[in-house]
Amino acid sequence: MSQINFTLDFEKLKDAVMESELNVIVKSSLVLVLNEYMEMERDRFIKAESHQRTEARQDYRNGYYEREFTMVSGKIRLKVPRTRSGEFSTSVFEKYARCDKALLISMLEMVVNGVSTRKVTKIVEELCGESVSKSMVSNLTKKLDPIVNDWLTDH
Repeated sequence: MSQINFTLDFEKLKDAVMESELNVIVKSSLVLVLNEYMEMERDRFIKAESHQRTEARQDYRNGYYEREFTMVSGKIRLKVPRTRSGEFSTSVFEKYARCDKALLISMLEMVVNGVSTRKVTKIVEELCGESVSKSMVSNLTKKLDPIVNDWLTDH
């Protein structure tokens, strides 16, 4: 019986995946699912579907606005539905949030483990393909410092 040996060059593999259409397909699917989910949320908030006349209606549709949102897979552009009263808010992301919670949590974990702001920025750029401002990482660090210090003094 013969034996086959082969080695993988992970850098080449990573480059091949990044250059493939897979990332585009994942992002497109994600945008489609999130946009549809936000549309469903608005229907529930209004208590009426599109073009439906009902006594239970709470509000009226008022188009969309576009919003860039950074996730681990990269930056995506969402069509966020809005209502005439402006009271509707989606649960897909927090108001004014520009980054996915998973991305922020991973950044915070790096900071807790002592990774420098510059390295955190570079790692996020490698993961997402998008740049994150140093001030954003610094602000996260400032918010996290008192929590980490309190934890350290308790343990």
